[in-house]
Amino acid sequence: MKPTTMLPVLMLAAFASVPASAHTVQYSAPLSGAAEAPPNASAGTGTVLVTVDLDLARMRVETSFGGLSGNTTNSHIHCCTAVAGTGTAGVATPLPTFPGFPAGVTAGTYDNTFDLTLASSYNPAFVTSNGDTVSGAMNALLAGLDAGKAYLNIHTNLFPSGEIRGFPEAVPVPAALWLMGAAVAGLAGFTRRRAA
Repeated sequence: MKPTTMLPVLMLAAFASVPASAHTVQYSAPLSGAAEAPPNASAGTGTVLVTVDLDLARMRVETSFGGLSGNTTNSHIHCCTAVAGTGTAGVATPLPTFPGFPAGVTAGTYDNTFDLTLASSYNPAFVTSNGDTVSGAMNALLAGLDAGKAYLNIHTNLFPSGEIRGFPEAVPVPAALWLMGAAVAGLAGFTRRRAA
């Protein structure tokens, strides 16, 4: 085999040797009072990262927040708004709050993984409104996240309807993988043109 035809084969081998990972999708957003409905002047800020493992049907919710005007009362994901990035919707995740979410604080962190195959991972009303099945609720929540129609809200005693919130958006696949794939495709095309 000629050296010029060997290069794409080596590139493909290197690409194929990258370890396979679970089918995960990540969504992230900043949290702020300006993103609330209606917007408020809270100086509170935060971030949310939602990681969904599609193979295991698990959803990890990680938040950090600080500078809240009031003390936390509850937090959850709402879904699904009529228009992406705006509006309000009912609570999709457990009520009255995420299990173990820090209460009575103005700053903190939260990290919990939910089994999306369990009814306890959802607000019962969300299950009922989505075909009265857990799979219907899971599909609706995932579709809402994909469409930008789900949001994480942190409620406080001073802002009972929510002090800070954000609409998580999909995090792009690492650019390195896309670049490697493009390089392999380009080299394969270049080799075919040279051989012709």
